[in-house]
Amino acid sequence: MNKVDEVAFEEFICRWLLEQGGYDEVKLAQAPPDFDVIAGLDRGELFTFIGLTIEVLRHGVEDLGVTLRLAYFKPASGFTPELQERYARNRLTVTRQLRYEAASTKSLDLCLFVNGIPVATAELKNALTGQGVEHSIAQYRTDRDPNAKLLRRTVVHLAVDTERVAMTTRLAGSGTRFLPFNRGHEMGAGNPPNPSGHRTAYLWEQVWQRDAWLDLLQRFVHVEPAPKGSKARPKVIFPRFHQWDAVRALTSEAQANGAGRDYLVQHSAGSGKSNTIAWMAHRLSSLHDSAGEAKVFDKVVVITDRRVLDKQLQDTIYQFEHARGVVVRIDENSQQLADALAGEQARIIITTLQKFPFVTEKIDALPDRRYAVIVDEAHSSQTGDSAAALKEVLGSATEANPDEPPDAAEDALAAAVKARGRQPNLSFFAFTATPKARTLELFGRFDEATRRHVPFHLYAMRQAIQEGFIIDVLANYVTYKTFWQIEQAVPDDPEFDPGKAKAAIARFVSLHPHQLAQKAEVIIEHFRRSVAHRIGGQAKAMGRHCVA
Repeated sequence: MNKVDEVAFEEFICRWLLEQGGYDEVKLAQAPPDFDVIAGLDRGELFTFIGLTIEVLRHGVEDLGVTLRLAYFKPASGFTPELQERYARNRLTVTRQLRYEAASTKSLDLCLFVNGIPVATAELKNALTGQGVEHSIAQYRTDRDPNAKLLRRTVVHLAVDTERVAMTTRLAGSGTRFLPFNRGHEMGAGNPPNPSGHRTAYLWEQVWQRDAWLDLLQRFVHVEPAPKGSKARPKVIFPRFHQWDAVRALTSEAQANGAGRDYLVQHSAGSGKSNTIAWMAHRLSSLHDSAGEAKVFDKVVVITDRRVLDKQLQDTIYQFEHARGVVVRIDENSQQLADALAGEQARIIITTLQKFPFVTEKIDALPDRRYAVIVDEAHSSQTGDSAAALKEVLGSATEANPDEPPDAAEDALAAAVKARGRQPNLSFFAFTATPKARTLELFGRFDEATRRHVPFHLYAMRQAIQEGFIIDVLANYVTYKTFWQIEQAVPDDPEFDPGKAKAAIARFVSLHPHQLAQKAEVIIEHFRRSVAHRIGGQAKAMGRHCVA
């Protein structure tokens, strides 16, 4: 690669971070004199931060009887000016061409530090010279020692060119797995054109910007422990761009508008909804208004039937807060739910769709409190009786659209709004992959340009497919066709309608029990013999029957 072009790209990013991104310093040196290669720390920055206030010696990490505070994160409210002052003392720096191993001349294009602690590395390529993200990924996989202390300590490693970004939280040689960290373009992969500069400018202008970057490190990054009995290492979770963007956009809107508004989040399968909902619940539970004085929501209620999400919410939020009782799972009875809604300690309540009617009734009885209700779409397995009971309790007489498949969660939301109208103390945050037209109309926002209702935030199925998170089921499907021909006996008979005749015969043939049984046998046997053993025995089948 043309080294001059790569250096120019480095200079451009670093200049923006220093002049507009809120960073304190940009260092250019093959081995900064204060950088300790053995410890993997910029000691100069670390002790400069510590020297700004004696209070850091009284709070934080304790070592040999001495407690050190290595970073101050932004407080949720503005009640304590001292915390705001401490937050302002954090020192964010970026070092170019950092030599990170004592006996090597290899260097990293960029390394980002918070108070001297490395938090991110980046390898840059200029797409105009014929190299791109793939070359950065190959460099990390083949030319970076994953056992180097700095690389092991750093939270995230980013492969960056002027068009795309990829990231990983763990280097493992040739087995390193990188994930896309792109905004998406025309509902697919990649990034949209940027009339003001590089397509990837959002990385340093939005994500690495001082306040946003500290917020991401504080509220998003967490560790997923290895399963019990496993020798696997714990996994560091770093948000994908759409997860980070959705949570920040939703909390910003809720902060500006307060309770009483509803939001629809259309995120495809493969989007990582469990983590997005966990981050969202945590953010809403501590969200204060724009003045930083009053909480926007007193309680956050998560409606889900996924047990993995129950545990994930509790594990994730405990990492952020280290406080028991903040998250309560309702697994006993409605009285337990009533106590959690009325009590003071529980800020996040996880319950099931079956208790949804009781949630809305109880909230009505507590008008002085404000609630955020996050509804997870994973309820398609719920029975129609459950959805019907919900509608009855909510007083909805709305007839279901016969052309749309039933969905208990969406039907419950629609029924609640239809029966009671929007309530000033209640906001719904509905997460779904494929919203019905009715759901879009009730919870989406009206787009003046297209004159249609659209979701507040979108991660499209096309993008999930193109980024490799789900398989395109239409790419290699085989249809089971039935052929027939109808001969018209009397060509001049005006009573004979060939179209209707063909449709009637097609419907009879398609729905005949013998025909259905034969199709099912062929499909199931094909899956059993040729598909089930693939992708580690985790392959699944998907089918849909259509009537002409």
